[in-house]
Amino acid sequence: MAKTNYQTIDEYHQAFSGETLARMQTIRAIINEAVPEAEECISYQIPCFKYHGYLLYYCAFPKHITLSYPYSEAFWEHFKADLEGYKISKSAIQIPTEKPLPNALIKKIITFRKQENEQSAERTRNN
Repeated sequence: MAKTNYQTIDEYHQAFSGETLARMQTIRAIINEAVPEAEECISYQIPCFKYHGYLLYYCAFPKHITLSYPYSEAFWEHFKADLEGYKISKSAIQIPTEKPLPNALIKKIITFRKQENEQSAERTRNN
């Protein structure tokens, strides 16, 4: 794999084209709509969004796009039924390229993560 040094999400996106690029742009738009205050950045050389801490990462592979974060137990419990049929790990959800992008599910994930981060920030402020 070629060494990369992406500085922005736009630079990361420029490495892709076609359907993969369109899917990533849609995910980015969903995140920006759900959490307009989120800061865009590159972390681990992939797109990342911060809002009261890290919110979500995404990256593209030949056969899927991954949404990643070290998700909480509450997250997995909340999305258990929604994520049936997806390949998942402790920190990743793979969205296969051959399936339609689940925009509503992505928005629900972002909204849930936003609430988790807000609650965590509130607990930190109160301690």
